[in-house]
Amino acid sequence: MFDTFFPDKYVASTYVINFEKLYENGFRGLVFDIDNTLVPHGAPADKRAIELFARLKAIGFRCCLISNNQEPRVKMFNEPIGVDYVYDAHKPSKKNYLRAMEIMGTDTDTTVFIGDQLFTDVWGAKRSGIPSILVKPIHPKEEIQIVLKRYLEKIVLYFYKRSLASEKKVEKRHNLL
Repeated sequence: MFDTFFPDKYVASTYVINFEKLYENGFRGLVFDIDNTLVPHGAPADKRAIELFARLKAIGFRCCLISNNQEPRVKMFNEPIGVDYVYDAHKPSKKNYLRAMEIMGTDTDTTVFIGDQLFTDVWGAKRSGIPSILVKPIHPKEEIQIVLKRYLEKIVLYFYKRSLASEKKVEKRHNLL
C-alpha cells in the first residue's frame, strides 16, 4: 500500500549523490525540485548549488527544475544556474514531469528525479514512470502544509526502511546458498 510512495533511492542530501555513476548507468536528464532539495525554502541559488550545476553540465547532463512555485521564485533561483525550468507544475500531476523530459530530450529510461517530498515529488515521478531519489530536507523551517505532510511521510518512510531491511535479509539468505 505505501510502496506507491517509495522512492527508488533515499539519501541524506542532493550533494552526496554520485552523479558520475548515474551518467555511467545511462542517465542523461536530471529533474530537480528546488526548495529544501537544493537550497532552504525560498533561498537563492548558493555557491554549492551553482557549482553542482556547473559540474552536472560538464558531465553531460541536461537538467530541468520543476517547481510548484510561481515563476518569479523559480526564475530568481535559476538565474545563476541557467538550466531549463517548469514553474507552477502542480506536482504530483504527471503533465510537467513529462514536459521536463520533452524539454531535455530524454525519456523515462534516461531521466532521474531528485526531490525532498514523498507526496508531491516522488509520487509524481513514480506516476510518470521516472526513477526518483528522495533527499532529506535541507532546512526544518517549512510552510504549515508541508509540516503536516512530513508527519505522514515519517510513516511511509518507516515502511520503506522496513522493506529495505527485509530485502537485505532475503539477499543475504540467497548469498549463503
